[in-house]
Amino acid sequence: MSNTDSGKFDPMKEQSSNSRLNESGHDDTHHQHATGKEGRTARIRELNDQLRTQGRGGMIVMTNGVAALGLAAVNAIFKAIAAFSTFTADNDPWAEHDCGVLEADGHRLIWKIDYYDRSRTCHSPDPADLKVTVRVLTVMLAEEY
Repeated sequence: MSNTDSGKFDPMKEQSSNSRLNESGHDDTHHQHATGKEGRTARIRELNDQLRTQGRGGMIVMTNGVAALGLAAVNAIFKAIAAFSTFTADNDPWAEHDCGVLEADGHRLIWKIDYYDRSRTCHSPDPADLKVTVRVLTVMLAEEY
């Protein structure tokens, strides 16, 4: 996760600063446009991995239960989420790297990435397109599910 000048993480600033639109409004961050279902899935996976591993390209929220664990635990949890790589056909059937269950700092956690439209009121019409999608990574204790 990156910080603003004030030292606080601002997910809305991250979302807007990660979208690199050219003069005609197209995303220039990915030079090869995804084609077909496999290309589209690869693009979604790439964007999800960017949010999960770097804290860039969306919003990150945690439940009160996670926040109550304290800064050291939260840092360990986000480090574990960023390092998570055990995606299988069972836990990632769509190959989008959009959810996971893990243990970190002695706690069982669930993380999930959802795709919303720019107003964050409905599902995104195209999760592969940054222009119409806001990604939200939610982290919760398994017992909060």
